[in-house]
Amino acid sequence: MNDTPGWASPGSAPSEGQGTGASGPTEPAEHPHSGQSAPQGPGWSKEQPPGQWSAPADRPGAAAPDRTPPPSPPGWGTPPPGGPGYGGPGYGGPGGYGGHGGGPGGYGSWGGGWGGPPPAAKPGVIPLRPLGVGEILDGAVSTMRTHWRTVLGISLTVAVLTEIIVVLVQGFFLDSPGSAALSDPSATFDELTAAMGDSLVNSGIVYVVTLIGTVAATALLTTVTSRAVLGTSVTTAEAWRDARPQVLKLFGLILLLMTIAAAVVAAGALPGIVMARTVGGAGAVALTVLGVLGAGIVALWLMNRYSLASPTLMLEKQGVLKAMGRSAKLVRGSWWRIFGIQLLAMIIAGFVASIIVIPFTVIAIAVTDGGVTGFLDSAGGDIGWTFLIITGVGAVIGSMITYPIQAGVTVLLYIDQRIRREALDLELGRAAGVQGYGPGTVPGS
Repeated sequence: MNDTPGWASPGSAPSEGQGTGASGPTEPAEHPHSGQSAPQGPGWSKEQPPGQWSAPADRPGAAAPDRTPPPSPPGWGTPPPGGPGYGGPGYGGPGGYGGHGGGPGGYGSWGGGWGGPPPAAKPGVIPLRPLGVGEILDGAVSTMRTHWRTVLGISLTVAVLTEIIVVLVQGFFLDSPGSAALSDPSATFDELTAAMGDSLVNSGIVYVVTLIGTVAATALLTTVTSRAVLGTSVTTAEAWRDARPQVLKLFGLILLLMTIAAAVVAAGALPGIVMARTVGGAGAVALTVLGVLGAGIVALWLMNRYSLASPTLMLEKQGVLKAMGRSAKLVRGSWWRIFGIQLLAMIIAGFVASIIVIPFTVIAIAVTDGGVTGFLDSAGGDIGWTFLIITGVGAVIGSMITYPIQAGVTVLLYIDQRIRREALDLELGRAAGVQGYGPGTVPGS
């Protein structure tokens, strides 16, 4: 087990060869009642409880298993008054109590009609079992609400520092004489080229600064969310102390992923660009567009495939390449589900942020020279320091909300995949001190 509480070492329960939702070996133990421990199925760690995980299948030539239930203790198993009026044998309905489960079978194979599966423990913001979409989103919001001092403190600090640098860079660029050439119809080609070069440098600086802020927020909020799952709190100083050894690796990971995506898109556009330089015509434009679209789909597939590399790197203390490999294994077979949940989280976070940013932008336009009319007439207006500062305040408030939601959803998706594939809920339950999470506990329950 790693030094981060509640996280099993990656090698203890590999995710290769296990389908989503697997909860144990499908073969029964040979001697479930002997004094020797039963052999473990492939892919299960030594910590998994031995024993029979599914009903033994009838084999040709073998004696039929005796499925006669054992005698019930006095007072147990007696049908309630009324008999058939309660829905048939047991507690009503075929296969269990009350027909729960939507038809024959229900929960009948679990406890022989005595009761349903025990409710999953919930020491923190999520129950320790495979999660639904709503539970993942609710867990991210609950982390922000329960540990709001730490979460909002981290988000506010990172957002303020990032936005100060962005405002300064944009302010000095907008005040430079060359920037006016971009909106001047009479500007010469040399002036436009110089202005576009300055604009690219400005955009590059803003992108790098934003990337650094995103990396720092993700690193710190990953630690906070992982502790919130266990029901424990963590201060900003403790989160930084735990995340600091992995921050440079996380920055390298995100930079590598961005480079891969850019290289894929550039490779897709290259044939069209070459054709445009040599032959030209509408065919070259169409080839370029199709190449960029196809490469964009490939880049999107790769980004989602490696989307769980960030929490893997932070929580398992992995290197960059190993974290990417672990993410690919966890995402395998669940690509569309993970993509849909992350896309939904981005839409929600973007919508909430826009509700906050748009009013600040309107106020900034109104208080600048010329107001809204001057801003529209001049195709951007006299965007000065007042406009940048007011919109910067709105961006800071929006980032305080988007950072925790996006980081929380990514971490909880990672936890959900490990619960489904590797029975991580056992490790989490033991780390949280929940009674009953030990040898003999059913994974995923």
